[in-house]
Amino acid sequence: MGLSISWPAVAAAIVTGMAIAMVWYSDWGLFGTVWRKLTGVTKEDSARGGKRPFAVLVASIVVTALALAVACSIASTFFESSSLWLDLAVGLVTWLGFSLSTLAQHNAFEQKPARLTLINCAYQLVLFEGMALAVGLLR
Repeated sequence: MGLSISWPAVAAAIVTGMAIAMVWYSDWGLFGTVWRKLTGVTKEDSARGGKRPFAVLVASIVVTALALAVACSIASTFFESSSLWLDLAVGLVTWLGFSLSTLAQHNAFEQKPARLTLINCAYQLVLFEGMALAVGLLR
């Protein structure tokens, strides 16, 4: 069995990722107001930023969805299993090894508030697990 990517699963993971980002960071979302306070990014700053941050978000989520779909396919082939639990484990390990470790390093050296690091790392965990769940359910 070779690498097998389900494009509907990738599309669902992209939609899931965008929804999680919106719920997490929007001004009406779970942490939008706190995030603004901790980063110092005002609504005016966001408006001045234009569409570039949104384009970066979309591109990043597309890349993450593809990477998770590939990683889940590789793990499924290796373990000869298409278990949803395996897909969630791939999401967790990917988050732990690449996202948490990198974000924690950058935030520590940039002396970001610990609360901001926690909010962003938790977002990444929910993002990776939500997207891995979408991949696993539609594979």
